Amino acid sequence: MTIPVIAIDGPSASGKGTVAARVAAALGFHYLDSGALYRLTALAALEEEISWDDEAELAGLAAELPARFDGDRVFLFGEDVGDEIRSEAIGMGASKIAAYPAVRAALLARQRAFREAPGLVTDGRDMGSVVFPDATLKIFLTASAGERAQRRYKQLIDKGESANLQQIREDIEARDARDAARTVAPLRQEPDAQRLDTTALSIEQAVETVLTWYQSLSRSPC
Repeated sequence: MTIPVIAIDGPSASGKGTVAARVAAALGFHYLDSGALYRLTALAALEEEISWDDEAELAGLAAELPARFDGDRVFLFGEDVGDEIRSEAIGMGASKIAAYPAVRAALLARQRAFREAPGLVTDGRDMGSVVFPDATLKIFLTASAGERAQRRYKQLIDKGESANLQQIREDIEARDARDAARTVAPLRQEPDAQRLDTTALSIEQAVETVLTWYQSLSRSPC
C-alpha cells in the first residue's frame, strides 16, 4: 500500500507547523518540518561563512547538511539549534535561499526519505505541489497577515525577546510576496488542496478540522 501523506502548505506564521505536529501525534504518524531544513542550511552557511547569495556553495552544503532530528529537537554539527533556527534573521535567510533551484533540488530527496510507515504529516511551502504531489490529503493553511504577526509577536514576547509588532507584520508581508513570486515552487494553493483559514480558529479547532478531513478520506471507498 502507498504510505499516506498529509501535506500542509501555507505562509509563514500561519500555524501550520504546530497543527502538523499535533495531527502527526494524534495519528501516530511521522512528522517533517520541511522549513527546518532550509533554516538549518541558512544557519550552517553562516557558521561555514558561506554567503546566502552563493547558490552553488549553498546547494553543496544542503546536500551534505550535518543535521539530525530527534523528536522536537534539531541538531546541527552535533549541537541543539532548535532555538537558533527559529530566529527572525534565520527565517529571512531561509526564505532567500529557498528560492534557489539548486538548493531545493539538493533537499528534495532528503525530504522524500521521511515518508515511512505508518504515515507522514509534513508542512512547508511546496509539500503538496512538488515534494509529495500524490499526498493523500493536501491542505493550504493560512491566516490574515495581522493575525500571523500577532502570533509571532506573542511567541517572541513569551520567550523574553524584544519585538516590534509593526516590523514583524512588514517582514511577514515581505516574505509572503517573495515566496509567492519565486519561479521555483512558489507559495500558492494547489487546485486539489483544501483551504483552512485559521484566523478565527484555535489550534485545537484547526487540528480537529484536519483530522476530520483525513478520517473522511480514509473511510471513503477506494
